[in-house]
Amino acid sequence: MKAVEIKKDIYWVGAVDWAVRDFHGYEVPRGTTYNNYLIMDEEITLIDTVKYDFAEHTIKNITGVVDPARIKNVIINHIENDHATSLDRIMALAPNSTIYISEKGKKGLERFFDLSQWTVKTVKTGDTITIGQRTLEFLETPMLHWPDSMFTYAREDKILFTQDAFGQHIASSTRFDDEYVDCASMAELEDSVIDYYANILMPFGQMIKAKIAEIQTRGYEIDVIAPDHGIIWRNEPQKVVEMYQDMANGKARLSVAIIYDTMWQSTERMSVPISEGIKAEGLDCRIVKLRATPMSVAIKEFWKSRGALIGSPTLNNILYPSVAEFLTHLRGLRPKNRLVGAFGSYGWGGGAVKEAYEEFKRMGLQPVEPGLQIPYRPSRADEEACFEFGRNFARQVIEYHRGF
Repeated sequence: MKAVEIKKDIYWVGAVDWAVRDFHGYEVPRGTTYNNYLIMDEEITLIDTVKYDFAEHTIKNITGVVDPARIKNVIINHIENDHATSLDRIMALAPNSTIYISEKGKKGLERFFDLSQWTVKTVKTGDTITIGQRTLEFLETPMLHWPDSMFTYAREDKILFTQDAFGQHIASSTRFDDEYVDCASMAELEDSVIDYYANILMPFGQMIKAKIAEIQTRGYEIDVIAPDHGIIWRNEPQKVVEMYQDMANGKARLSVAIIYDTMWQSTERMSVPISEGIKAEGLDCRIVKLRATPMSVAIKEFWKSRGALIGSPTLNNILYPSVAEFLTHLRGLRPKNRLVGAFGSYGWGGGAVKEAYEEFKRMGLQPVEPGLQIPYRPSRADEEACFEFGRNFARQVIEYHRGF
């Protein structure tokens, strides 16, 4: 890839990672990008770096525009490894530049580099720097999604550089939303946004709403949203803001996700009549088998639906390991505004369904009780009970959804 101009004298100089599929345990079937940006002005400014493995890519892209030694400012919006670990390579080429970073960012960055060798200035919300014809303003965004995180706003160009917020894990030869929609689809782009939010930003809904409100209060006019991953929003930047607002408010589809695993197919057999009962009430239903599905996809499907049923066989009187792993992962994401229930099979002793409900209560989710347990393999009568269990759950999801 070469540098791509996103507005006059402002360039994307990042890297495309076509091969990555595991992003710290998060499945990324579309790959990803590490976006960073170069602003050509009286004081040439670089916003963020890239993952260390891709340092040569960003250096090549920068060199295609300007001699890196001329860079005067380096802004670090986020210190996570995929954005800041090539900082030493950049500073070796631009030793006279000044690093701008949040106070928490500086404290974190000290764990990676000896900062005494560089000029580092900390900034807070409302601070600005003038780089010539442009003024850059900083907005701290702690826990979106790390404590150090901040945005940088280019006033004159109306560009908001948002580090991980509003991003997606997409590797593409296109850089912009309108280009991506032309070669793929808006549905695919939206799905990537939901996937990213569900797996990374789900716990921070209240903070996201507050930060969007602050952006509006500050009167930021936004023509372009430039995140550190995926597609740059230049055609419909407001669309992704509205999507985040909806997701932060807990918006979900009136549908049910059945997320399960099975040992000898008994729990799996239960999932089919349960889904038929849900469909009989007019709701869409998606069935996800955990050991056949990446964890991040299961999390996304849970997030998309207003209701979720968790199915697990009992092993050693507790949840099946893959189901326990899913619920532990989900608990860390702190989901809200979802109706949940559980079902499963057992042999000589139960326990999985009871433990699932204990997990629901620990997460603060709204459970539909009782769950459904069936010994060994379901009989014809058991399948009818599964069907009615699905119908009853669907009815309660419909009623619960009316409150949103």
